[in-house]
Amino acid sequence: MMQRLRLTFAKTAAMKYTGHLDLHTVWERTLRRARLPLAYSQGFNPQPKLQLASALPLGFTSECELADVWLESPQDLTLARAALKAAAPPGIQITAVTEAALDEPALQMQLRSAGYRVTLGMPLAGPEAATRIEALLAQTGIPRVRRDKSYDLRPLIEDLAFANEALLMMLAAREGATGRPEEVVAALGLDPAPARYHRTRLVLAGPPAHE
Repeated sequence: MMQRLRLTFAKTAAMKYTGHLDLHTVWERTLRRARLPLAYSQGFNPQPKLQLASALPLGFTSECELADVWLESPQDLTLARAALKAAAPPGIQITAVTEAALDEPALQMQLRSAGYRVTLGMPLAGPEAATRIEALLAQTGIPRVRRDKSYDLRPLIEDLAFANEALLMMLAAREGATGRPEEVVAALGLDPAPARYHRTRLVLAGPPAHE
């Protein structure tokens, strides 16, 4: 019987310039080194059954990335985690391995929000940060342009605060409605280029309510 594992992992500085497609390859190799029975799709060009929840932009680090992998046979979760930790390359740290229901939607379809901690490349006093944040959140619309397309950033900002010399933000991460932290920094009138971006949380949709 097939098994679906959900892997929670950190992507640290050693891997922060590895792109989304290359990360898929990294995970394929890691799963093979861990000797886990990776399941493949059917057809003339079988592909490993592996999903990442959300692409992490180049240069970002994270403590909360999610990947779902399908195995051909059930594995002990503790042993699977130990094998993955031993096989993972520098820059990937396994923090949890759990089992997910086979009939759950794709991870990308379940994603709702993403949290970030942004360490600015310039000093910013708390009162000034509070003033900038208050003014930004008071706006009814924040027009921005991404890839030659205009959009409104304001409804994508779910929460925004300043603490411990960093911006803390929760942004929408749904398909077709994804907020980017560097755009929030720019909208605050700050330079996004020297900042360091770290993803702290991925929020998935809860299970459907049962009547």
